[in-house]
Amino acid sequence: MTTARFVDPAALARLANLSLVAKMVVQGFISGLHRSTFLGRSIDFAEHRPYMPGDDIRRLDWRLFARSDRFHVKEFEADTNANFVAAVDISRSMDFACRGISKLDYARFLAGSLTAFSRSQRDRVGLCLFDQGEIVEFVPPSARHLETVLQHLARARPPSSASPPGPDEGLAAPLRQLAAALGRRGLVAVISDYYESAEEVVAAFDGLLAGGHDIMAFHVLDPAERDLDLAGADGFDDHGSRFVDLETGALLDISPARARSAYREAIREHCAGLRSGLGGRGVDYIFADTATPLDFALFQYLKEREGRARRRR
Repeated sequence: MTTARFVDPAALARLANLSLVAKMVVQGFISGLHRSTFLGRSIDFAEHRPYMPGDDIRRLDWRLFARSDRFHVKEFEADTNANFVAAVDISRSMDFACRGISKLDYARFLAGSLTAFSRSQRDRVGLCLFDQGEIVEFVPPSARHLETVLQHLARARPPSSASPPGPDEGLAAPLRQLAAALGRRGLVAVISDYYESAEEVVAAFDGLLAGGHDIMAFHVLDPAERDLDLAGADGFDDHGSRFVDLETGALLDISPARARSAYREAIREHCAGLRSGLGGRGVDYIFADTATPLDFALFQYLKEREGRARRRR
């Protein structure tokens, strides 16, 4: 398998072991980087890796070359020791999938990969799973919690459709609870489909912002939700289809062909409102549909960490 396939969600969906998926994604991503922002010249030796074109030859280990007759680069880790928490929406709407993987599966891959990458940077890692206004699972940040986080992610499921929906307090309640549960400031990646008004989503981050946390908001949608293009989906009729609200079970009969233009404009406005509103509060907004390779998200995460590290120096 090529490195590209390690970050392709459709290929990863065929693997049952989330821990393996996360580690494969991270290893494939790191192997594609000539250098990492957080692999610097600190005194803490991390590991050797094979030399790749473009590497700084001053970092070659000549003693190892004398023993093995192969070029290897010495890598060192910056001592970050930060807290990283992935907060994942597991509500019923996250279970939607049209032709690819579900939003929840993508969110699990994304959260697992971000967590594994953070732990590779020697951060303490934790997890928050939330649904309909409350936290369902919480794993506090710890240097020993990588496998625990991955196990909870692997078991994460939306509420059963047989159970009646509870009171939906939106994104604000679980993020407020998370802010209260977190002590030390850190980086929080909130992964959701953000099915609330942009104003409500922006306000939901108030508690975490007040606690001084750095926040990345990953907006995950199915490509069909973005474009209302359901061609090829079972039971789909472009001239008239019945849609079911996954959260409430409410039914809506519409003609996608007639609604598509207005729908796409509404989605564009919603995403623009999230990007503008969250960006104005210092929250990094990243849109990723379920076909987006996971190395894109990891690159955005790495770029964010680099930017924050520079601003603090």
